[in-house]
Amino acid sequence: MSTFRVKCNYISARPVITGDKPANMLQEMKEFGSHAMDIYDYLVAGIDPRVKNHFLMQSPIPMTVILLCYLFFVLYLGPRIMANRKPFQLKEAMIVYNFALVALSIYIVYEFLMSGWATTYTWRCDAIDVSNSPQALRMVEVAWLFWFSKIIELMDTMFFVLRKKSGQITFLHIFHHSFMPWTWWWGVGYAPGGMGSFHAMVNSSVHVIMYFYYFLAAAGPRFQKFLWWKKYMTAIQLIQFVLVSLHVTQYYFMDSCDYQFPMIIHMVWVYGTFFFVLFSNFWVQAYVKGKRLPKQGIKTSQNGATAASSSAPTVYANGKHHENGLKHGTSNGTSNGSAHHENGSAPMGKMKKA
Repeated sequence: MSTFRVKCNYISARPVITGDKPANMLQEMKEFGSHAMDIYDYLVAGIDPRVKNHFLMQSPIPMTVILLCYLFFVLYLGPRIMANRKPFQLKEAMIVYNFALVALSIYIVYEFLMSGWATTYTWRCDAIDVSNSPQALRMVEVAWLFWFSKIIELMDTMFFVLRKKSGQITFLHIFHHSFMPWTWWWGVGYAPGGMGSFHAMVNSSVHVIMYFYYFLAAAGPRFQKFLWWKKYMTAIQLIQFVLVSLHVTQYYFMDSCDYQFPMIIHMVWVYGTFFFVLFSNFWVQAYVKGKRLPKQGIKTSQNGATAASSSAPTVYANGKHHENGLKHGTSNGTSNGSAHHENGSAPMGKMKKA
């Protein structure tokens, strides 16, 4: 009888025990959510008030949603939509797009210069001007505009998807186009200006040249002869990373520096060094070892025509240009013996972009 009572007591007690586990888990989840919201509120509260009235700067959520939609489209929806469709040509759209980005990049470089880099900055330890002076507000404006240009540049990948250039949509391309806007949102929110903005000015300078190249490539066969300088694009990009890394490296050798957000310096240094190594590898593979250069000989164009190696260049209506058996260029991406990929990797000689 006593044994039966013990068993009954044990059985009757089990629902209480098992019932407590979900309750405890729910309580822990609530506490975790509360802590997460506290951290979120703390981070958002630290955003520079001069930036908060700008488009998409009130909260990181809209920006994050845009980037997630971008990833969803380029990785899943876009390829599914285009699976049974012919690629779009989009020549006129790409001409306008690339020219607009050339103009925008020129304006961004000019504004960075006028708001500090060519006026009051020392090019060494330059703190963020947190005042509401006209020059400080001008720096805030151009820092935001640089970030917003990265949102516009998501169209690079959209064009690849719609033109079915899947070989140019690499992991590093997507990583660069999604990771940089996300990190720069916080950079603009916390540190709009100062020595941490140097790489933004240099990057915009490179984009003036790069999107001008894409503009000429998209303009058609008449302009292919002007794309002989593709090889030097990689050199310009390498110089970019050297300048950026050297500039922020100064910080580690200064006795003191009142720049307010050292974390930005650390991130820029890692970013510049990483891409310098990546582009150096591309340079060696493409121009020293020649592994990524197309072989000389008969080439087949996209419209089915063929061209043999010769001293005279042959231009095709689809925008490709062959000279001495080497493929020269396609709109928004390829030229002079190897094709460059827009963002960070160069399989089969595609042009990198950063």
